[in-house]
Amino acid sequence: MLYAALAIGAPAVAVAGVAAAAVTRFHLSGDDLSKYDDADFPVAFRPDPNSEGLRKVHDYLIENFVKPAAAQGSARQKLAAKRQRFDQVGLTREFDCEFRDGTARSGNTKVDGEWTLPKDCDPSRRILYLHGGAHTVGSAVSHRPIITNIASRTGCAVFAPNYRLLPENPRMAGVADCRAAYKWICENGPNGRAKAASVAVGGDSAGGNLALSVINWARDGKKRPADAVFVISPATDSTFTSPSLRENYKTDIMLQPLFEPLMNTPHAVLLWALWRGNRASPSHPAISPIFADLSNLPPTLIHASAAEMLLDDSRRYAAKRAAHGSPADFQIWEHMPHVWHAFDRMLPEAHEAMDEIADFLRKHGAAAR
Repeated sequence: MLYAALAIGAPAVAVAGVAAAAVTRFHLSGDDLSKYDDADFPVAFRPDPNSEGLRKVHDYLIENFVKPAAAQGSARQKLAAKRQRFDQVGLTREFDCEFRDGTARSGNTKVDGEWTLPKDCDPSRRILYLHGGAHTVGSAVSHRPIITNIASRTGCAVFAPNYRLLPENPRMAGVADCRAAYKWICENGPNGRAKAASVAVGGDSAGGNLALSVINWARDGKKRPADAVFVISPATDSTFTSPSLRENYKTDIMLQPLFEPLMNTPHAVLLWALWRGNRASPSHPAISPIFADLSNLPPTLIHASAAEMLLDDSRRYAAKRAAHGSPADFQIWEHMPHVWHAFDRMLPEAHEAMDEIADFLRKHGAAAR
């Protein structure tokens, strides 16, 4: 009887297997991006790989990323501790800016955040900054070192929303919050309702992913386009197919602990797990902006390190934009850690990179000074 049942069930199992393979290939995987791997982008900056600053950052990453990931504790406990470590970065320093609470509202979406206002700020010139943290950690407070550097150099009012995070919320909830924040700052400043004279969008890592997603949405929805966009080490492909994920695994100490489980998971299994965790296909353009139409986008500056795992997320994105007639300024820096801009107390290159961002915003009319 068991043999007969198995025999009858075999065709159904085969059909289910074919269906699963088809969904994986055509719905979860997205287009083949390897055609963009031959794009030749020169290294723009070649700092000293043996500098004292890089040695300090290396030691910091070991203490704050590698060791905590290997420590005992549940996943929930580790996540809570990581969130606390991130926020301490912004809470234990003095900054020469005013921080003011703000709440972005658009339709039924409301998201709290923080305005960063430098001295002699022009509140009509605004930047939406979307923090990184793998969509699971980070806040406006944790990213004050980057945000204050940008605000002080440009004289702009910078709003950083505390968008909803995984795993408590679906991935699209964070996307919705960032869209709402963008729409809101076009019409509202730190002092209340007032149209923006200029709007820029920026973000790092996961925040870079969200920034690129927002500008696609704004274009498709015929919203006010950003005057300029800057992204730092952005994650553009949530299907995780970039070659540098493996090629730069050993040189990217910050992302090693995060990506180690992914490296040992069969790709098809990973895609299904991501679909379940994100509650959306990993190739959906809202969470993988590289799979969107990349034409008619605002001027965009991309920073990435030649040593980081997400290098090819940037390289492929820049190559596809060029192929779609919307080229971006793509600057590759050698030897830097992922989102090196955050290490402004250790790396002179963090300040050089911030100067590049300010110059880019100024060039495109998105800075007050």
